[in-house]
Amino acid sequence: MFSLLNRAFALKMGDGEPVDQKKYLEDSCKPKCVRPLIEYQACVKRVEGDQSGEKHCTGQYFDYWHCIDQAVAPKLFDKLK
Repeated sequence: MFSLLNRAFALKMGDGEPVDQKKYLEDSCKPKCVRPLIEYQACVKRVEGDQSGEKHCTGQYFDYWHCIDQAVAPKLFDKLK
């Protein structure tokens, strides 16, 4: 059973299965966030051999998804109106 929030983000298809529109919008917005993605990938490559576990790329990862979220939000909320 879908929660109320999930129903708000879902669009009924012809076969009755709900489809999360946010996923499709995220995929369409990823090309706008190439710079943060490149920075994240470069960080991952830099810390690849870290055996101590102290190095991480959490900041770059969140920067990338923040960019995508910023691009998705206006489109998503237009679909909900």
